[in-house]
Amino acid sequence: MQSEATKLMGQVKGGNDAAFDVLVSMMRNQAFHVARSLVGSREDALDLAQETFLKIFRARDTFRDGDPFLPWFHRILRNTCFSFLRRERRVRRTSLSAKSEENEGDWEILDEQVASPSDRLEQEERSDVFRMAFDKLGARDREIIALRHFEELSYREIAETLDIPQGTVMSRLFHARRKLRDIIGDQLDENPGGHEPPILETTESR
Repeated sequence: MQSEATKLMGQVKGGNDAAFDVLVSMMRNQAFHVARSLVGSREDALDLAQETFLKIFRARDTFRDGDPFLPWFHRILRNTCFSFLRRERRVRRTSLSAKSEENEGDWEILDEQVASPSDRLEQEERSDVFRMAFDKLGARDREIIALRHFEELSYREIAETLDIPQGTVMSRLFHARRKLRDIIGDQLDENPGGHEPPILETTESR
């Protein structure tokens, strides 16, 4: 996906509007799922994905030849979502004591109803326990889970999208799942009828 998307973006920069339509078709699902993992509302996620593509098109002349497209695209998408959350006063920096395993800060999303799983997972899991647990994760954890499980990207594809090593992808995903499992465990104690979804399984082939 990385090389094809980068090639298409180069064509867009060169004035090929048809290439932009192909690029949007290729990236729209990923844009929606990541946006929804951060902002929750399906309607807001659709609007923010659309806004991101508009920004991409307007900024096409600033795309640097030879740079990979996916990290550039994802930064614009993420910034668009965070700008929306800041306008809505639904996001804040976590404390310095809450840094990630890579010693980086995170964003806490304040609305208790945001970042529900995708429609497909909602239908498969139908678990209020999972939804409530997912809502309590920080932005970085939601993002990595969305890319892996909602968009079903491989480790390599996630690494290309976020412009980080595959080992970092695996580490972030491991820690995100562990946090989700810990939260679900606490909630299962309060709700014995709940169940852990397959998303928490740690054995994978890719």
